[in-house]
Amino acid sequence: MQINERIRGYLPVVIDIETGGFNDKTDAMLEICAIVIGIDAKGVFYPKEPQHFHIEPFKGANLDPSALKFNGIDVNNPFRMAVSEKQALGEIFTQVSAEIKDEECTRAILVGHNAFFDLGFLKAAAERSKQSSPFHQFSTLDTVSLSALYYGETVLAKAMRIANIEWDDAKAHSALYDTQKTAELFCQIFNAQEYN
Repeated sequence: MQINERIRGYLPVVIDIETGGFNDKTDAMLEICAIVIGIDAKGVFYPKEPQHFHIEPFKGANLDPSALKFNGIDVNNPFRMAVSEKQALGEIFTQVSAEIKDEECTRAILVGHNAFFDLGFLKAAAERSKQSSPFHQFSTLDTVSLSALYYGETVLAKAMRIANIEWDDAKAHSALYDTQKTAELFCQIFNAQEYN
C-alpha cells in the first residue's frame, strides 16, 4: 500500500509550533517541527526524520510573558540558533513538496494536537514570508479528536499514558518533543485500525 491510497491522496505531516501567544496574526512563532509520516510495504505507518527550527520573532511580533513562561523559551538565548520564518518554512515546504511528489500525493495535510492552532500560525507565517504552502488550507487531522475516539482522552499527556507511549512532562512544550510524540500517537491509532 502507498500513503496516497490511505488518506484521500494526502500526505500526513505532523506539525507542532511553539509561540509567543495565541493570535497567529500578531504573536511570534518561536519554534516549529515537522515530521512526515511514511508507510511501509505492510501498510504500517511510521514517522520519518524531523525537521526542527528555532525561529526569530518577526519584526513587531508580540511576545506574551505568560506564553513564554509556559513554553520556557528564552527568545534572547544565542544558543537557540534561531532562523527566520522564511528560512524555516522554506526548508520545511521544500522537503514536504518533494515528499508529495515522490509519494504521488495531491497535498500535505497537517496532523497536530489542536491542529487548527498550528495551521493558523503556519498559514500566517507563510503569508508574511510570501511562500506558497503545500498544506491543505483548512483540513487537518487532529489527534485530539482521534484520542477522544480511541482512548477517551483529549489531553496529550493523558492520551499518551493510556496508549502506553512513553511521556516525560519535563520535555513537553518543546516543538521537537511534542511533534515526535504526536507522530507516535497518530501512527499507533492509524496502525490499530483495519483498512481495506
